Amino acid sequence: MTRPDPRATRPGVGAQAALVALLAGALCLALEPVAPWLVKWPAAWSLPATDWVGTGVTWLLEAIKPAARLFSALMRYPMDWANLALGATPWPLVIGFVTALGWYLGGASMAALGFLGLGFVLASGYWVESMNTLALVAVSVPLALVIGGGIGILANEWPRLRPAVQAVLDVMQTVPTFAYLTPLLLLFGFGPVVGLIASAIYAAPPMARNVLLGLERVEPEIKEAAVMTGGTRAQQLFQVEIPSAAPQIMVGVNQCLMAALSMVIIAAVIGGFNDIGWEVLLTMRKAQFGASLLAGLVIVVFAVVIDRMSGVLATEWEPRDGRVSLGLAALAAVLTLVFWQHLPAPGDFAWLTPLADRVDSGLSAFTAANGAALDAIKNTAMFYGLLPLRIGLDQAVLPFTWGFAWTPAMSAGLLAAAVAIGALVAWRVSLTAGLMVVIGAGILETGIAELPWPFVLVGTAALGRVAGGWRLAVLSLILLATILVSGLWDRALLSLYLSGAAVFACAVAGGGLGLLCAVSPLAWKLMRPVCDMLQTIPLFVFLIPVLMFFQIGEFSAFLAICAYAVVPMIRYTRHGLVSTPPEMIEAATAAGATGWQMLRDVRAPYAAPSILLGLNQTILYAFAMLVIAALIGTTGLGQSIFLALGQADVGLGISAGAAMAILALIADRVVQGFAEERRQALGL
Repeated sequence: MTRPDPRATRPGVGAQAALVALLAGALCLALEPVAPWLVKWPAAWSLPATDWVGTGVTWLLEAIKPAARLFSALMRYPMDWANLALGATPWPLVIGFVTALGWYLGGASMAALGFLGLGFVLASGYWVESMNTLALVAVSVPLALVIGGGIGILANEWPRLRPAVQAVLDVMQTVPTFAYLTPLLLLFGFGPVVGLIASAIYAAPPMARNVLLGLERVEPEIKEAAVMTGGTRAQQLFQVEIPSAAPQIMVGVNQCLMAALSMVIIAAVIGGFNDIGWEVLLTMRKAQFGASLLAGLVIVVFAVVIDRMSGVLATEWEPRDGRVSLGLAALAAVLTLVFWQHLPAPGDFAWLTPLADRVDSGLSAFTAANGAALDAIKNTAMFYGLLPLRIGLDQAVLPFTWGFAWTPAMSAGLLAAAVAIGALVAWRVSLTAGLMVVIGAGILETGIAELPWPFVLVGTAALGRVAGGWRLAVLSLILLATILVSGLWDRALLSLYLSGAAVFACAVAGGGLGLLCAVSPLAWKLMRPVCDMLQTIPLFVFLIPVLMFFQIGEFSAFLAICAYAVVPMIRYTRHGLVSTPPEMIEAATAAGATGWQMLRDVRAPYAAPSILLGLNQTILYAFAMLVIAALIGTTGLGQSIFLALGQADVGLGISAGAAMAILALIADRVVQGFAEERRQALGL
């Protein structure tokens, strides 16, 4: 008689992790009366890490400031020349050139996009400000292309440097955008050059990643043929490998352009430059939402035109008839010369300004007539959704909002119900799922911002253990511990609460819309242009519509984060569900599966890695938008970064930015770990 293997009765890794986290949380709450430090980290135990960072970084910045100021002075020359060129060029020539370029790249449709887009900019009355913005982009993008391309080539040529380069690029793309600006402000001073340099730094990583990826994907046969010709390594690289990787590199150019445009707008916060980003910021501060919306639409138009035209270069395209492009450019030049004496100034075309004024008056009338309904929406979401997530039911349920007060008996009842439901789920589904039900109830009762710090550390480490093994568990524990001892723990939990709530909403709404688009081609046909539009809008612009209706506050920030972060969830969910191999569909159909069974048992499991990748992107987008949302009243690390920018506090800015990057990095690694596990399970 064989003896049963005792390992067969042990809970799985997921159940073990959930059990450890549950016990850690229960122990903290049980010992809170005698050991309150288990729940709230004592301020006396925090290290002055912010001061240390500030002292060290300030010393470093002061040491390199002379070289930085010299570089800043040198960069003023191309800036001034670009401003002069775009500002002095008559507007018909600019519109004609863009239209001609559009024809050359994509034919009539692309030419019409360029003509109508630049026509809208002219009619908005923001032509001069828009040309100043283009000047910043025109100088920052080549700088970013050189930096990013050099980094990508360097990592390709010296493989030992590749892990370090990848780690640096990860950090650069997870550090919030505002965190770049504080040290740059001290280095380069106040002015447009700061925006230029910040834009180049922010836009370089996408270029570096795509150059490296493109060179890695060059076929071995092509590399061998280049070697056999006897060329030097430089000839092999620049004459064979880089041309072969051109499509992927052009994807990097497209992403570089979009990142530069986005960062130029953000840099207006400290640039003080007469560009379109400054107009958006200024009109928002004055609550002139009609003018702010108009300026924001100008940014959107630029983003769409730049994205579409540069995106063509990343595909297999054939240039259109160059004679037509030359004819369009010549026509613009002739018209400019003929009407030179009577050519209206760009400011004379502010045809949309009255419309912006009517939007302002209409918005005022709408909010006055529907203010009670808008406040009811905002208060309902805050009192019955966001606030309980933030501080827990035991503090959020009050007679003023809920009509009754939360009592200890209610807490006991909630936990008892959670245990009963968890036991049922453990019996019918899995032990891990049952334990997660109990943990979720405990978090809801306590609140994310009030969670005991040992529970967060242990729970995150346990999650890392399940997703990526002990290495990720230890890394997550160490990184979170640095936030804990730095004195930024409370603000980190506030950021975790708001971004977590937004990600959950995006997962539900985006997953549902992605499912709808997967089963309905008509729904995807309608949703696709909306997704394209949302992905080309710079982050700054998302703040305008929510401010118009809900004013400053946490709910407005929540909506802005959701609007920016929901698109990856829609796209990846839909893509995963429609990418199921035909042989799997045929096998399920032959087995007599219904449409629902096909979706639940075949398409959804196969789509899980893609959906998890969409969730990963949604998390990163949420953290990126969280800092921008600090402009309209959020708390947490985003607010700290924004305040540090206003006070030129390098230590606080870098420490808070690093803390937010740590949260994003841990979330990224955990979700990627689960996605990789699903890919391996599917044999992909």
